[in-house]
Amino acid sequence: MGDLTRFNSLFDDTFFNNFFRPVASDKGERVPAIDVHESENGYCVKADLPGINKEDIHVTLENGVLTISAETKQEDKQEKDGKIIRQERHFGQYVRRLSVGDDVDPATIKARFENGVLQLDLPKPEPKATESTKVAID
Repeated sequence: MGDLTRFNSLFDDTFFNNFFRPVASDKGERVPAIDVHESENGYCVKADLPGINKEDIHVTLENGVLTISAETKQEDKQEKDGKIIRQERHFGQYVRRLSVGDDVDPATIKARFENGVLQLDLPKPEPKATESTKVAID
């Protein structure tokens, strides 16, 4: 039972409130599903954006917040002999915000979009060499 408790503790609020925690959306946008994988050199984020054109996707990194936004437009439709009985496809805006802090090198982010999946490669910055400064005492 101890192992199960330890495993479950990985999913408590303190674990997910750290790196890559979602930033809440208060505008009613749809939030795309994402996967985040970490490697030694960086992070890989995959976001599901079905039915989106590449030109309608925007990715920004500002003040430590990565924002993925996309918009779908309703197609023109002509109805002749009937009416729509059910329409479940979403038309509107998708937005996902992730807090990445300073653990990502913004100059080297790469993005690919294929088959409705946006993949972002977020390299970690090179570790800075520690500097030592001698302070004179008066």
